[in-house]
Amino acid sequence: MTITRETTATKRRRFRQLFPERSDFAHAGRHWHTDLLAGLTVAVVALPLALGFGIASGLGAFAGLITSIIAGVLAALLGGSNLQVTGPTGTMAVVLVPLAATHSHAGVMLVGIMAGLMLIALAVAGAGRYARYVPVPVVEGFTAGVGVVIAIQQLPPALGLPAQNAHLLTGAWDSVAAFAAEPDWGPPAVAFAVAAAVLLGSRLHSQIPTPLLAVVAATAVTWFAHLEVGVIGSLPRTIPAPEAGFFDFAFAEMPDLVAAAIAICALCALESLLSATVADNMTVDQHHNPDRELFGQGVGNLVTPFFGGMPSSGALARTAVNVRSGAAGRLASLTHALVLALMMLALAPLVAHVPLAALAGVLIATSIRMIEVGSMLALARSTRSDAAVMWLTLAATVVLDLVWAVAVGVALAGLLALGRISRSVSVEEEPIEPADHHDEEAALLHEHIVAYRLEGPLFFAAAHRFLLQLLDVADVRVVVLRMSRVYTMDASGATVLADAVRRLEHRGIAVYLSGLEPVHAKPLEALGILEPLWQQGRLFEHTSEAIAAARRRLKSDGLLEQLEAEAAAQAEAERP
Repeated sequence: MTITRETTATKRRRFRQLFPERSDFAHAGRHWHTDLLAGLTVAVVALPLALGFGIASGLGAFAGLITSIIAGVLAALLGGSNLQVTGPTGTMAVVLVPLAATHSHAGVMLVGIMAGLMLIALAVAGAGRYARYVPVPVVEGFTAGVGVVIAIQQLPPALGLPAQNAHLLTGAWDSVAAFAAEPDWGPPAVAFAVAAAVLLGSRLHSQIPTPLLAVVAATAVTWFAHLEVGVIGSLPRTIPAPEAGFFDFAFAEMPDLVAAAIAICALCALESLLSATVADNMTVDQHHNPDRELFGQGVGNLVTPFFGGMPSSGALARTAVNVRSGAAGRLASLTHALVLALMMLALAPLVAHVPLAALAGVLIATSIRMIEVGSMLALARSTRSDAAVMWLTLAATVVLDLVWAVAVGVALAGLLALGRISRSVSVEEEPIEPADHHDEEAALLHEHIVAYRLEGPLFFAAAHRFLLQLLDVADVRVVVLRMSRVYTMDASGATVLADAVRRLEHRGIAVYLSGLEPVHAKPLEALGILEPLWQQGRLFEHTSEAIAAARRRLKSDGLLEQLEAEAAAQAEAERP
């Protein structure tokens, strides 16, 4: 009976933790002005993306816009991240294209509702914590693959042709062939100019809403030049009621719809938690709750279809803009959604004249920016297995569907990791090392220097278990990481280790490494973490040398004298 009561209480506590608390909105009062400005900035950036992804999905511009509003508000209120911005994404658009062509708008809406219920079930079950086990090469390959798919999907509107419902590569080839037969250079010129302006603007000044300005300029040019480039068409100025026959489906369609809902649920969970993690890494004091994030995304996907919206998830690009714009709390995400609602009401007649080629240019530029060339090159130089996982995931994303791509990447990463572990298992007698320091130094080391021995495989499934405790270090000046017993390290483990080092350094805690094997230095070198440590004299073969160097640092900083003064004062105070 005791075990049952404890289990029930744990479940109830977990369920209560899925709902907002007063502390979630504590930043609103202190940083409301910066949050309002950040939300306005994100809304200006999000408008063309929402319209473009709605059209790219086959559901129309209004579906993308209303999704940014409804799902944006619900996820901001109920989600687990203070900085996440939710809306339609390229990943969702890629999945929805064949679904909308086969099952119509109503079928997509029903799939969104089912995916929302699945996400809520995952949140209640506490499944959010497992997303961290997706290896970095899989995420990089998946993200780059989605960027390639989005760019290929934009070929028809960029060439001034109707959308293709054939397979991705087949449809792209048919579009190129049709354009070659009867070329019209107006739409490609508009798409190229907009894409170039967005890419150039992002490099010169990231705070300027270049996508919106480029779309406005392209709309004006095509209007005055009377170019035949295709336009969005009229948008409703109010939210329409669900279409007739919303739930009128043949029973034979349900297996396909359930499979699509599972795919959308998996993609939403992966993309949202990845985006929230990136937002945390861009800050110092933010930490998202993965289960609450799944719950907020689930509620958003459950409600949005009743307003004519499409499935949504956390949007990595808009979340990054939100953080860079100075957002500190949820008010920024709410402001983004409310400003988009005002834009929909006030600018609907003007939005109807936006050229499809201009939105294609925005999405092509977005797809290019999704491909992190530096990160991919670092993984390619890291290890052969990480490079193989990344490239295979990228290829599977383009050739197969997105869920299969992630499954293939994770499976290959797991097999390669198990192979590394099986080859590295050994039983050897370890000689006893001399003490690292004298007893008279123990007090100083206990208060200001802490050493961690990392032992075992530092790969994607074990990296967090080893290193999360480093982020809780307090009241120390130096951390020594003893790496001699780490017998395997992949790109994910190296990424987590590099992130921990950077976070500790940001807090003013110096990090020293000892016993790092040359084979493990390669992925760390690719991430650029070893060169600064080497230049500052923080890499050592033996731990005793690292501690001695740390003591010299503390002494040069005057901390030794400060400690002796504090100890003398405390002894004097305790004297009767």
